[in-house]
Amino acid sequence: MNPLRITVISDVICPWCYIGKRRLEASLRKLGEGSAPEILWSAFQLNPDMPEQGMERKAYRSAKFGSWEESQAKDAEVARVGRSEDIQFNFAGIERTPNTLAAHRVIWFARRFAKQNEVVEELFRRYFIDGHDIGNREVLIEAASECKLPSKLTRELLRGEEGSAEVARESEVARHLGICAVPTFILNGSLAISGAQTPDALLAAFSRADVDAAAEAEDRGARI
Repeated sequence: MNPLRITVISDVICPWCYIGKRRLEASLRKLGEGSAPEILWSAFQLNPDMPEQGMERKAYRSAKFGSWEESQAKDAEVARVGRSEDIQFNFAGIERTPNTLAAHRVIWFARRFAKQNEVVEELFRRYFIDGHDIGNREVLIEAASECKLPSKLTRELLRGEEGSAEVARESEVARHLGICAVPTFILNGSLAISGAQTPDALLAAFSRADVDAAAEAEDRGARI
């Protein structure tokens, strides 16, 4: 049996994606050391029309939710759930909501070095904990360097357009599949599970994906 393939469709400004990453990691620990799923991070821009320089967060969130008070209530609920996953969200420290295209390009680039998980984690931490503007080129270069990506190559990437078309294509494919919320986990290229599901729910989905893969392999064998 081939190892489980997990494609995580997410955006780095989505707090539920950060929570979903923690729960995915917990589910993988429950699988045991003998399992080594292949994990791929795929881009989804929640705000594809966001100005390149981003927006002041209070203005953006107030417009999105109707008021700053409603935005704060939603942040408080996310923070409560985050604490249960050992994430100390610092929403008060976030001044800007960035355009995430450049961040997704760095994540796409990190795939070459098998560092996507590390880069995603670092960007989540810098945005949600440290309040950094992850739309800023220098912040992205620092984050990539922290994950052992070559700073010179990351800088060259961000100076040009490499990865932009690929990131746009990933988001387009997700929307074509009807995905409108993140995180979404695609298992073995077919079975989808949406939302920051509990580790047990993810484990159940992993089992279904394994059964489906086994049935498919058996069917192929029967046709030979």
